Amino acid sequence: MPLFFGDPYFFLAIIGLIISLLAQLNVSATFARYKRLATYAGLTGGEVARRLLHEKGIYDVVVEETPFHLGDHYDPSAKVLRLSPEVYRGTSIAALGVAAHEVGHAIQHHEGYVPLNLRAAVYPIVNIGSHLYFPLILLGFIFRSLNLIYLGIFAFLAILLFQLITLPVEFNASRRALALLEGGGYLVGEEMAGARRVLQAAALTYVAAVAVSMLELFRLLAIAGLFGRRDD
Repeated sequence: MPLFFGDPYFFLAIIGLIISLLAQLNVSATFARYKRLATYAGLTGGEVARRLLHEKGIYDVVVEETPFHLGDHYDPSAKVLRLSPEVYRGTSIAALGVAAHEVGHAIQHHEGYVPLNLRAAVYPIVNIGSHLYFPLILLGFIFRSLNLIYLGIFAFLAILLFQLITLPVEFNASRRALALLEGGGYLVGEEMAGARRVLQAAALTYVAAVAVSMLELFRLLAIAGLFGRRDD
């Protein structure tokens, strides 16, 4: 969020930026490291994703390649599991770990995993809040309206709520992925340790996002408090 004039809490935004950058650097470095290590099984991420889905009795989910780097995701509305080229075609430890993680989300959807359904339910509210919170706060400062500022903070809380709900969804998908890979013999020995590191690094980006949002929330509340005292 841009610096407001006279904001004594801007250092919190800087700390948040550092946390976010470190998390992104960590996941990029970890993925790059294990992307270079081929697995003993020699299967691609796309092949493993399809096999894992079929092993769980899921035949209505399509696995396809997306051109976006690290754009791997499961789309529950279309029932499509999209994998980036390095994952879809790759035979590395990183490729199989990421592919299995996305399969984990597909299994969550298939089984009606409650946190996943809750996240989908609150997403429309979060989408609105993400677009409105900053304009509301900015207008509050322009028109010296605490009500607008607090309304903007309330909208920001929706984003934080979504991120908190996302944590168990992501950690659960990773646990499912590792169990599937080990149970099916797709990864063995040190390969499992590598996949675990890749998924842990990815999970830390979600933890970092929550930490950054909490710092920003504290900053916004502190600024609003100062603004209110100046009005008095």
